[in-house]
Amino acid sequence: MNLDSVIDQAYSGQSLRALADAPPSALRGVSAKDAKVLAQAFNVHTVRELAQLQCVQWARAITTLAEQEQLSPQEQAKESLLDDAVEMTFPASDPISVEAGVTRIEVAPEMVDAQDDHQHAGKIGVATEAGVRGGKAQARH
Repeated sequence: MNLDSVIDQAYSGQSLRALADAPPSALRGVSAKDAKVLAQAFNVHTVRELAQLQCVQWARAITTLAEQEQLSPQEQAKESLLDDAVEMTFPASDPISVEAGVTRIEVAPEMVDAQDDHQHAGKIGVATEAGVRGGKAQARH
């Protein structure tokens, strides 16, 4: 890690021990005004005290553990339903359009009944049926 990317230029070249005992404003992004607020609110006067601040340690522990947490069965079910809904809306199996025209799948996937799943499914169903019947009629001629 390049320390110069996380500390103020005024503290460049100092040892880690010196940086730990430096004011919080030694950290890039923490102004002298911010350091005063930390001192007033939490009695923090050094980078070491900031790192040892109990609420900072709790926050670090929570975020570390959150990255490893598994979804509950309810969350897994919701995620699966959301994935299925997105797939129904934007199917990965849609053919790529060669022209600027619109492409679509004529037969809906069997996992969800689009009649009940989509707000305009009834209109789409009627239009598709009319198109299929019209296409069969044209094919007979």
